[in-house]
Amino acid sequence: MVLVLGAFMAILDSSIVNVALPKMMAIFGVGADKIQWVLTGYLLTSGVVVPVTGYLGDRLGYKRVYILALAVFTAGSALCSLAWNENALIAARVLQAIGGGAIMPVSMAMNYRIVPRDKIGLALGIWGIAISMGPAIGPTLGGYLVDNFSWQMIFTINIPIGIFAVLLSGMLLPPTPGRSDLRFDLPGFIFCTGGCFAILLALSEGQDKGWTSQYIVTLLVAGIFAMILFVIWELFFPEPMLDVRLMRNPVFAASIAGTTIITIGLFSAVFLIPIYAQNLLGYTPMQTGLLMMPMALTMGVMMPLSGRLFDRLGAVPLSLTGLVVLIYATYLLHDLSLETSYHHLQFLMILRAVGLGLCMMPLNTAGMNAIPRALVGRASALNNLARQISASMGIAYLTYVMLERQTEHAAWLSGTVSYSSPGTMSFLSRLQAHFAGSLPGGAGREAALGTLSMLVHQKAMILAIQDTFLVSMIIVIFAIPAVFFLGKRRVEAALQAERARLAGASNTKAGVAAGGAVAGA
Repeated sequence: MVLVLGAFMAILDSSIVNVALPKMMAIFGVGADKIQWVLTGYLLTSGVVVPVTGYLGDRLGYKRVYILALAVFTAGSALCSLAWNENALIAARVLQAIGGGAIMPVSMAMNYRIVPRDKIGLALGIWGIAISMGPAIGPTLGGYLVDNFSWQMIFTINIPIGIFAVLLSGMLLPPTPGRSDLRFDLPGFIFCTGGCFAILLALSEGQDKGWTSQYIVTLLVAGIFAMILFVIWELFFPEPMLDVRLMRNPVFAASIAGTTIITIGLFSAVFLIPIYAQNLLGYTPMQTGLLMMPMALTMGVMMPLSGRLFDRLGAVPLSLTGLVVLIYATYLLHDLSLETSYHHLQFLMILRAVGLGLCMMPLNTAGMNAIPRALVGRASALNNLARQISASMGIAYLTYVMLERQTEHAAWLSGTVSYSSPGTMSFLSRLQAHFAGSLPGGAGREAALGTLSMLVHQKAMILAIQDTFLVSMIIVIFAIPAVFFLGKRRVEAALQAERARLAGASNTKAGVAAGGAVAGA
């Protein structure tokens, strides 16, 4: 539960800030282009920190790194609440993200180091509550704190919780030894952090700057090139920062692929539903948060339940069932309209949460179970890095799909709404008659034309959201083949093969050291 508390704080703070941005813009007197760095700075920094957490955990001990990450996150939260201008706030958010980015992979690795393998499903199911509930609860809690207190409260609330978590971690978590003989992989660190920074920055700003702009294309090319150099370097460096050779493990590779796809599926609803609810249905941020709350609670219940079932049944039956439910629920969301009721939308979100809760944790846990205990820190860092990039990539791609489809639908609808259409003219005359009583002269006609234009763009937006959910459903379907690599026998065989590889590497290193000693003698 100490590990859940830290992970929940880190995930919560990545989404709780969104609803406070308009208030910050008004207080600091800045535009959206400046204040967005409160979000972008956190995203970029946390993504850059993730790759190095495996090395730090092995070098210093995972308990020590976890406590340090909590302390840095809490200190960053305190500085955020004291920020006097937007630059100070952005700098404090970067400090906060250094701790927040390390908390997730380190807490996952700690789970594998302190929990027996036969109970790891239940443990990760409980730990997964943080991942599933944080993004949904964040906007609701943030809206409540901003409306009833101040924007500083979204950061101040972390301070007592963070101090409490640091004290509990020191008292309750078992010690994990470090390895003082590990060398730091400086070239790997430079390649990986530089590549992650460039790719995440491009994904964050691509929609605003334009995906074909020189700025975005340069970032993507530089980021991909740096990651290629990183992979080549890590394959030959004896003590890599991120052991990319783990991707040779078919079970772990399938788990990463499935988790990446499911993460995109998770964020499609977290991203699209607030836009639909607020921009089209007219709900307030608080009402939108309450709309999504049952989904978060359902996932909070399903995660431990699927973990318990995973320990008994394995990943394949649970993941397949969850994916079928998730695909069906996402298809139903493709039928959203302006007449969709509040409770029906809640039901669809709950149904979707059941599917996510059944498939997400088994997909993730089966892959980690195929990794020896000595390598879980590096595997956890790789897993969380894939999740971080896929979340950013999913939001960027779904935003692109939604805006492109909205433009196409608006153009098509505008072509059908013309003066040559009897239906259009009849509707326009009724609108003009409606406004004639309150607006003099030509103002009534202008109001009628403005209303008609608004209705066209509103219809285009709902059609675009429908199309985006359909694309999200198709993406999730591609996770099904990965499930068949996660059977119990395959997991055990992959674990034994990985242990043999690790033992062979250790024997080779010992042989080289012995040969050097003999040559020296």
